[in-house]
Formats: sequence, structure tokens, C-alpha cells
Amino acid sequence: MEYGIGDDRLGGAKMGFLDSNVLVKIVDSFKTDYKVRLSNNHYAYVAKPSVVLIAKLANTPVAHNPHLSGTIRVYGDTASDYVMLALDDRYPYRSLQLLDPSRVAVDVFGVTSNTNWITQLHTAKEIRNTWYEQIEDDVFRVYIQLKHPQHWGHSISYDSIGRHLLVRIRRQPASLDIRKLRIAIDAGHGGDNSGASGVTSKVLEKNYTLLIAEQLRKTLKTAGVKQLFMVRTIDTSLSMPERIAMLKQFDPHLLISIHLNSSANDTVQGTSTYYRYIGFRPLSMAILEKMLTLGLKEYGNVGAFNFSLSGPTDYPNALVEVAFLSNLQDEKKILNPKFHKAVAQKIYLGIVDFLQGAPEATRPKVRN
Repeated sequence: MEYGIGDDRLGGAKMGFLDSNVLVKIVDSFKTDYKVRLSNNHYAYVAKPSVVLIAKLANTPVAHNPHLSGTIRVYGDTASDYVMLALDDRYPYRSLQLLDPSRVAVDVFGVTSNTNWITQLHTAKEIRNTWYEQIEDDVFRVYIQLKHPQHWGHSISYDSIGRHLLVRIRRQPASLDIRKLRIAIDAGHGGDNSGASGVTSKVLEKNYTLLIAEQLRKTLKTAGVKQLFMVRTIDTSLSMPERIAMLKQFDPHLLISIHLNSSANDTVQGTSTYYRYIGFRPLSMAILEKMLTLGLKEYGNVGAFNFSLSGPTDYPNALVEVAFLSNLQDEKKILNPKFHKAVAQKIYLGIVDFLQGAPEATRPKVRN
């Protein structure tokens, strides 16, 4: 779902992703998108190929009598915690990462509360508390408070019969030793998507992202990381949905995506890191701090970044734009294999700093 019909080279600003067979009401059509009504006051835009048209229904999320929420159950299994909300159909939703304290908020559109029962079991290890708020007449918000300040990821889907909305909360790893984590590395571009090119050398971004990504893999392996996944190891064409599906199967604790920047202005140079969700910013900041020790200029830490691989909420991720191929000084560095090793080492150290800085569980304040 997108907020509007605005667009840039990465697409429109995204509200979030939905499970399949979610009920929405189409109210307008704009070229490649349908405008859908989520609730009385909320709209979104969905790509037409993602929508299946059905007969008109009186039973819609925006009917005069909004549908009712049911019970909430909070529990855990051996790997994750879950919040299960009973509903009578599949309604659209969005999620937000909140800080201080760390929480996940899930808005369910077209639903009014009839929730009078929230069961919270001790099997939930990361969820401290769960409650709800009717923020609008037909927007039902569930708050999920976490024990750790750092967000480690969440995902949302409906069960097989479509009567329960299930929010999976990833727990902070039992050990923050980098050697015990699953780390994914994405070499940007590839195949028929060559990316940027060098200002003098004309080298292609897709080739050098792969070289740096492979060096990062070697650096992490040498550091003792056993569970590593390279999205691509050769020059091959992979769509963003294909990459995301591969990452979903690997289920990493962290994702690092490697890119090289470019600008029409050849004086622009420097290194930068990117994130989309505020709960994942600490990883990108830790890596940027280390990258700056290479003597590169700072291009910045960029949030709300509308890149497809930054879209999943399932795991912390950071995109690293190492330097500018369009700048003479940066290009010279990029062409040097010693620089690839130095970059890989700094990204590794940035991940270590991120893990070391992940705070322990916050304790609730108790009034004597």
C-alpha cells in the first residue's frame, strides 16, 4: 500500500505491506493504481495487478456498522512471541515502530473494539505488555510493548482461515555474539541491472558491489560467523521480490546491502547509510560511524528510505552506499582492492558496535 500517487525512482511512499485476500473497497482508479478506502478517514493506493475485483458487498470494512474485534492472545514458542487478534474477516492493517519505550503499534482498519479479554502467557519472552486503543471510530490499534529497547523485527499475517490477525515479534537473540547470528549480504544490482558507472573507468556498480560483498563475506567468515547468506554470488538478474523471498527463507538476524552511489554533480562525494524504519536506525548509524574512519566524507544517514530491501519489517537492515562512482576521488578508492577489504572490516566493526550497544531489557519502574 502507498500513501499517494506521488512517485520517484524507487516508487511511491509506502504505507506498508498486506497479506493476501485482504478486503478493501476501491473508490477510484489512477493509471496503474487503485485508490482504496481503508476506513472512513484513511485511504491508500494499491497496484492494480495486486488486486482481484469481486462483486459489490455490503459486508465491507467501511460499512455503517464497522466490524468488531474479538479476544487477544499473547504467547510464545521456542523462537518468537505472538499477538493473535480475533476478527471476522481479513481487514487491512499497518504497523509502526515506536521508541522510548520500544513498541510495535498495529492499526486494523474498519474495526471497532469488542475486545474485553486479553490473555497474556508467560511463554511470551520479549513482549512486556499488550493493550489496545480505539484511535478512531473504525481504526483499532494494538500496542505491543517490548522488553528490549532495540527492535529485532516483526511480521504480520492472517491465519489459514482468515479469522485471526497474527503479529510475530522476533526476540532479541539469546547471545549478541556476532559469531552466533545469521547475517545476509546483498550485492546491489546485477545482470541486466548494472547500476551506476565509473566517471573515468566506466566500471559498473553491479560488479564492484559484488566484489565488496564477497569481501564482507570473507571478513565475517574469518571473524567466526558461520551462518552467512549471499543474495547473489555471480552476475545474475534478480528482481526485488525474488531477493525478498530468498531472504525470507534464510530468515536472517541482520541484512547488509552494498551499493555504490552516483550523482550528476561530480563534486558530490562521501559515504552514507540508509534505513527505512526508526527501530532499525541504530544498525545503520553504527556502520556509518565506522565507515567515516576511512577518511571518506560524510554524505549522511538517511531514514524513511524507500528501497525494496529496506521494506521488510522482519529483521534489522542497513543499506551502505560505500562511495560515489561519479566522483574522481571516490572512484579511485573504489577501484582499489585494498579499499574493499577496509570497507568490509569497517562494516564488520559497525555490526559489532551495534550488537555491543544493544541494551539489555529495560525494567519497568516500580513505585514504592
